[in-house]
Amino acid sequence: MAHRKAGGSAKNLRDSNPKYLGTKLADGQKAQIGSIIVRQRGTKIMAGENVGVGKDHTLFALKAGTVTFGTKRKKGFNGKTTVKKIVSVVTEGVKKAPKAKKIKETTSETKKPAPKKK
Repeated sequence: MAHRKAGGSAKNLRDSNPKYLGTKLADGQKAQIGSIIVRQRGTKIMAGENVGVGKDHTLFALKAGTVTFGTKRKKGFNGKTTVKKIVSVVTEGVKKAPKAKKIKETTSETKKPAPKKK
C-alpha cells in the first residue's frame, strides 16, 4: 500500500530561458566596432550603412560612429511595396558638410544699373 496519496501531474509548469531580444543601442547613441545594435529573429530591421548581419540576424556595427534608425520602401517579389525599418552607423568623419553659399562676383558689368525704358 502507498504511504502517500498520488498527486496529479501538471502540464504547464515549464518555461524556456529568456532570449534577451530587442534593440540594444538607440537612435543617436555611440557604437564601437562590433557592438550589437539589435538582436532579432528574422530581419524585422534591415542592415544599412556600416552595419553587418550575423547568422542569427543580429545587427552589429562595422565601424565606430552614431546609430541612426530610418525607414526604406522596398518592393517585394510580388510587386507590393512595403516600408521596412533600417539601421545605419554614421561615422564621425563622413558627416554631411554644410552647403556652400553662393558668392556674387563683383565685376564692372554687375555694378552698372540697368538701362531705363522710355
